[in-house]
Amino acid sequence: MSTKINKVLAVLPKGGEAAKQPDYLVCVENALGLREWLEKQGIKYVVAADKEGPNSEFARNLPDSDVLITTPFHPAYLTPDLLAKADKLQLAITAGVGSDHIDLEAAAKKGLTVAEVTGSNVVSVAEDELMRVLLLVRNFVPGYEQARAGEWDVPKLAMKARDLEGKTVGTVGGGRIATHLMKRLQNWDCKRLYYDRHEKKPQEDLGVDWHKDLDQMLGECDVVVINVPLTEKTKGMFNKERLSKMKHGAYLVNNARGRIVDRDAVVDALKSGQLGGYSGDVWYPQPAPPDHPWRKAPNCYMTPHTSGTTLDAQKRIAAGTREMLEDWLKGKPFPEDFYIVREGKLAEQYQ
Repeated sequence: MSTKINKVLAVLPKGGEAAKQPDYLVCVENALGLREWLEKQGIKYVVAADKEGPNSEFARNLPDSDVLITTPFHPAYLTPDLLAKADKLQLAITAGVGSDHIDLEAAAKKGLTVAEVTGSNVVSVAEDELMRVLLLVRNFVPGYEQARAGEWDVPKLAMKARDLEGKTVGTVGGGRIATHLMKRLQNWDCKRLYYDRHEKKPQEDLGVDWHKDLDQMLGECDVVVINVPLTEKTKGMFNKERLSKMKHGAYLVNNARGRIVDRDAVVDALKSGQLGGYSGDVWYPQPAPPDHPWRKAPNCYMTPHTSGTTLDAQKRIAAGTREMLEDWLKGKPFPEDFYIVREGKLAEQYQ
């Protein structure tokens, strides 16, 4: 049975100069490439960047929208209060991966469907993680900063630079991104470990060793990469106590979500040397305020939330969003692993 949609609301960042490039799709100006197609269906399409406060375009347009499209890169927080006012909302699509900006329990109680473009930026994030592992291990950023400053002090750089060969790299979470990362590390002659609640066949096929005990795995790793979704169980997972379980001087990479780590505990661990370095592109809140301590902490190499927004990923995100809308209009189910909330039930990883 087909489903009627009258209005779609998308909350996207402004692209500015980037929007002049037609491949830059995840922005207000280019609107995920959906405007012409949706309007041909007779569907009203509102695209807004303004998302903060009760008078924002997001808040004003939500009550009569049938579908909401948001992104992890410019999150519009769908709170229980806003959901209570969204009388016509049927479907919330995350154009990307990671739906923690939506109150999933409230969405489930309301009977909404929440889905995301699973796999759309897996390659992009995994490649970015590998880059960060190498940046930390090879002490690249201080060398770059030296060169930019007109300095030349090789010993100061080399005293903290190591080879990745022979090291142990562990991922917390054994899903798609973790699998792609471990696949890329296969020929680097390093030991590879992963922690997850259940043993994963793709990791087993790659020769990656499974650990049931997270703290035990952390004690073995020279580099740890976080690859779990943000849930109530993973929020603050890397606190002071857990960071103390890591090898002294080990490196931590986090492209998952900022709230999975304790912000101040990371800063303290960097200052004490318990962490040799921290790198990632996820913060809390987003955008991060100018005085966020990670901006100036030692050996802390952060970027804005960009790992999953390559032009290649944006094509996959836009295409996947359109495919979901097409399926919804036709009354067809999505691929099972796209669902975060389906018929009032949370997916297993969010329970």
